[in-house]
Amino acid sequence: MDAGPRGLALVLWGLVLLRAPLGGAGLRERPFPSRSAGLGGAGLRRGSPLVREEPPQQPEAGARGPERGGEPWEPPPPQPARKEHKPRGGPGKGLQTPPGKNKKREKKKSREKTLSDYETQMIYEHVRESCPPLGLETLRIRDFQIHSSTVKRYGLGAHRGRLNIQAGINENDFYDGAWCAGRNDPHQWIEVDARRLTKFTGVITQGRNSLWLSDWVTSYKVMVSNDSHTWITVKNGSGDVIFKANSEKEIPVLNELPIPLVARYIRINPQSWFDNGSICLRLEILGCLLPDPNNYYHRRNEMTTTDDLDFKHHNYREMRQMMKVVNEMCPNITRIYNIGKSHQGLKLYAVEISDNPGEHEIGEPEFRYIAGAHGNEVLGRELLLLLMQFLCQEYMAGNPRLVRLIENTRIHLLPSVNPDGYEKAYEVGSELGGWSLGRWTHDGIDLNNNFPDLNTLLWESEDQRDNSRKVPNHHIPIPEWYLSENATVAVETRAIIAWMEKIPFVLGGNLQGGELVVAYPYDMVRSMWKTQEHTPTPDDHVFRWLAYSYASTHRLMTDARRRVCHTEDFQKEDGTVNGASWHTVAGSMNDFSYLHTNCFDLSIYVGCDKYPHESDLPEEWENNRESLIVFMEQIHRGIKGIVRDSHGKGIPNAIISVEGVNHDIRTASEGDYWRLLNPGEYVVTAKAEGFTFSTKNCAVGYDMGATWCDFTLNKTNLARIKEIMEKFGKQPISLFRRMKQRTRQRRQ
Repeated sequence: MDAGPRGLALVLWGLVLLRAPLGGAGLRERPFPSRSAGLGGAGLRRGSPLVREEPPQQPEAGARGPERGGEPWEPPPPQPARKEHKPRGGPGKGLQTPPGKNKKREKKKSREKTLSDYETQMIYEHVRESCPPLGLETLRIRDFQIHSSTVKRYGLGAHRGRLNIQAGINENDFYDGAWCAGRNDPHQWIEVDARRLTKFTGVITQGRNSLWLSDWVTSYKVMVSNDSHTWITVKNGSGDVIFKANSEKEIPVLNELPIPLVARYIRINPQSWFDNGSICLRLEILGCLLPDPNNYYHRRNEMTTTDDLDFKHHNYREMRQMMKVVNEMCPNITRIYNIGKSHQGLKLYAVEISDNPGEHEIGEPEFRYIAGAHGNEVLGRELLLLLMQFLCQEYMAGNPRLVRLIENTRIHLLPSVNPDGYEKAYEVGSELGGWSLGRWTHDGIDLNNNFPDLNTLLWESEDQRDNSRKVPNHHIPIPEWYLSENATVAVETRAIIAWMEKIPFVLGGNLQGGELVVAYPYDMVRSMWKTQEHTPTPDDHVFRWLAYSYASTHRLMTDARRRVCHTEDFQKEDGTVNGASWHTVAGSMNDFSYLHTNCFDLSIYVGCDKYPHESDLPEEWENNRESLIVFMEQIHRGIKGIVRDSHGKGIPNAIISVEGVNHDIRTASEGDYWRLLNPGEYVVTAKAEGFTFSTKNCAVGYDMGATWCDFTLNKTNLARIKEIMEKFGKQPISLFRRMKQRTRQRRQ
């Protein structure tokens, strides 16, 4: 090698490559050997060296041999995990060339070209590494990193070619469901810039998401480059590999590359497509980012967490085991219980976190988080498993904020309310389930809209002014038809309703996925023929604050610079939305909870990706951790108290009314209540059957902590008369009946 600065720079660069690990379990650090002669291929510049390790010859299913343009190549079936393979040449030497070629290479060493920034490296590993997605679906890959040859229009641009992206009902706008090429010919392409050297291992494709059209790609080629000008096509021998793609538009199809490719850019070149459609696709790229300590851009944007938690996806058995671990770590503040069983007989486990688990304390509000109503929206499930670990650890460490929260709140975490659906999604993995596999229960019911429609009962009653039997504005009873055995009600739904009625919940969050927004009631429109209409509750200002408290403390929800997940720009509303103004849902959990119980429930959409790869879980935890805690703390905003009789005994089912708010709540079995309110002064009335009502002025401050507002009710005269007569064994007679009896006697 030549002496001088250039030679020194080349030596240093070679040392960096020798030390750069490829990442992942079972892989060894190895050098990238270089050769002066490339393997050829379209678009390869003269003198542009290609580095390649030849794999052992294996029969390829569906391949026609070395000639170009053969039949579509089918990757071999996945092999079981094998022990770590020791490369030839002894430890630390990596993959070496065959012994017979060593001497020849040593003679030509002085003339050999050194690896440069414009070389594409191809590496064969005897033990294939499992690389995570680059992040097209999670939006970690930005729009400016995706390019294409042509586009049909802006709404079908390259930035829309993301796995599982959804189109709106109204197409031909800015938010369609795929990248679509401007022309249908085999020269079209879409490429992704990883912005650093990456070991690409696979490609996942989908067709176009559309209610009206059927567009998908049936085969494609894969190319890689380090400068976006010189491209090398993935080959099988001397012929280009043609990968089989999709046969319909929604089910994702994974193709693993025959050998991992190290490059910066990767390009997908469609070769055939559905006969009656166009070139349209959505994709995700699998790849391992190689270390690049000198790149400030990546170091600045890398998200890390300091929390020592179990960041992985847990199936049913592992979820149960994790709950046991938390319970054993913190037995004094945790309790595991189940609220029922799924259709397949899996128990619906919940974890209670409180300083007195298993018992309701007077004056202590009850909070709940529910996740997994849609089995394929698994991020909420994992966030709750992480949250219970985090609360346990921080309580043991004496974190004053969380110690105070746990000692003053009874917290219930139900991470998987649809375990049957989750197991379906878990079986295929994080990227291959599509948008809906596992969404429904085993018997095909969507739990999110399987609750009684109490909205219609309330609104019809309000519209009938002369109706003598008014429906109350709270604790509306469940219709009899819904309680019958023939009603289409999931066993999971019945279990949730029984749980809601048993525990006096005050505030709850229903964690869902596929978006970044907090939706608050009502979820159902009041106008019969509309699909979207702002439909506020009487507590609209409280719900708006609760939604904003989560969204504003989330790392991304209110970030005006972030890209929309699918079709809606929720940043305009500070990351919140009225459910009915987004899309109407009859029989939602949130509306039922508000109209049948005291609990204020909101739907919290915690991520664009319903089922993120487990490598993304630390970042998603950091995105949501503070929000999860802040939202729980809002349960202590408003007023609370106890409604007692003149003897100091709590009165159950007493009604608490706030002047100007047409929605009441009721006291729990011991007479205690909690009413969520924003800061201000309120006129509050407590009333109960057989008692005189009592009215007070109650003020709510800006500091955290609910204002105590107790009531003492005296029995009415009629109630006192009934009590005295029952005490002496006589039945009271109503005044009306006595007067009627006297009138008859006079007439006689």
